[in-house]
Amino acid sequence: MKATLFQSQIQSFFRQLTNSVLRLSLIVIILSIFLYGCQGTIQKNDKVIHLSLWQSINPPANRDVFNKLVNKFNQTHTDIQVESIFIGQPQLPKILTAVVGNTSPDILSFDPQLTGQFMELGAIQPLEEWLDKLPLKSEISPNLWEELKLDGHLWSIPLYTSNLGIFYRPKLFQAAGITQIPKTWEELREVAKKLTIDRNGDNRPEQYGMLLPLGKEEWTVFSWFPFLLTTGGEIVTNNRPNLMNAGAIAALQFWQDILKDGSATLSSPERGYEEDAFIAGRVAMQITGPWTYIMKSNVDFEVFPIPASVKPATVTATGNIYLMKTTPEREQAALKFLEYVLSEEFQTEWSMGTGFLPVNIKSVQSQAYQEFLQQKPVMKVFIDQMSVSGSRPIIPGYSRLSDSLGRAIEATMLGAPPEKALKQAQANLDSIWDSQQSR
Repeated sequence: MKATLFQSQIQSFFRQLTNSVLRLSLIVIILSIFLYGCQGTIQKNDKVIHLSLWQSINPPANRDVFNKLVNKFNQTHTDIQVESIFIGQPQLPKILTAVVGNTSPDILSFDPQLTGQFMELGAIQPLEEWLDKLPLKSEISPNLWEELKLDGHLWSIPLYTSNLGIFYRPKLFQAAGITQIPKTWEELREVAKKLTIDRNGDNRPEQYGMLLPLGKEEWTVFSWFPFLLTTGGEIVTNNRPNLMNAGAIAALQFWQDILKDGSATLSSPERGYEEDAFIAGRVAMQITGPWTYIMKSNVDFEVFPIPASVKPATVTATGNIYLMKTTPEREQAALKFLEYVLSEEFQTEWSMGTGFLPVNIKSVQSQAYQEFLQQKPVMKVFIDQMSVSGSRPIIPGYSRLSDSLGRAIEATMLGAPPEKALKQAQANLDSIWDSQQSR
């Protein structure tokens, strides 16, 4: 009897539970239908185009400035919202995988030297027709466009620009009795000798005249490029690598000569951009640009232009933005953001916050930026050098060219004769280019 009563109670409990579950399920279904309907209504009425922008801006402080400006754009454009997404290392494989997989972003901030590769993949849109109709075009520094062109088309816009100079420690110059900054290679070599000091006589100087980068990656190639350009040399002729020219050999020989003098020390491998030795006073001169941490340090420093061989020259450090191939509607929305990037408003705030130079002439002339220059007068060195700045090539296959050239520079820094190192690099490049032609 007790068992039967117990079973009856259990059955009643489960019937109630089942009814409750059914009622709850029914409520969930009704709510789901309602919410789905609401969502559908929102989607139909939502005219906002959401764009993805991939960037690899470093250091984080510069990234914060950029993201703040992206947010400003989003606040003033209710129909377009740009999401800034930081992509860490390795960057290029991620980008190429996305392109091949048809999942590329709408906008990409990267490196103009990869233009040829992106063009060959059909990943980017040419911009010259859009730019020619843009009144803003006349405000942009004219010499910047050449670096972004390939095969008669403009493939990106400049996000920022700058160039390389030589930072130096005035107190160390004064202590060495140096009263004039070097303007030629010969003078630079002599100054580097005077600044190299072995205080305890162990043939290991506690202070070197100059830091040179050791490595084969792009920073080494980039740092060496001003010395190539000041000779009038080149590394590309008729869209083909040309490392065996007098200018390239001379520029590489000069770096090796300073090392042989004992007046320069090499950085750690692939760390030529680090500034610890300069800030600590272990080196008196370093090749870098105004984005450097040195600008925010408490040490005494000044900057002078790259000393000349045949003519004054330096190399631009230009960051760019690509319009990726997506859909006409998304591309038109992305172009509005690109126009904003070129504007005086964006360029002034970005440049003052990061140390890069504005690409917009009105930005340079603005009261805010002129007041900024008064606070940081060394920036004028880089602004004045823009008129003699050249650029690295953007031919298809630049990454292979840079890799071979970087290996030649590294080999020379480790003792190989410059001509021999460049000859080997040229042979490697010839085999690559010839195999491409035969396909």
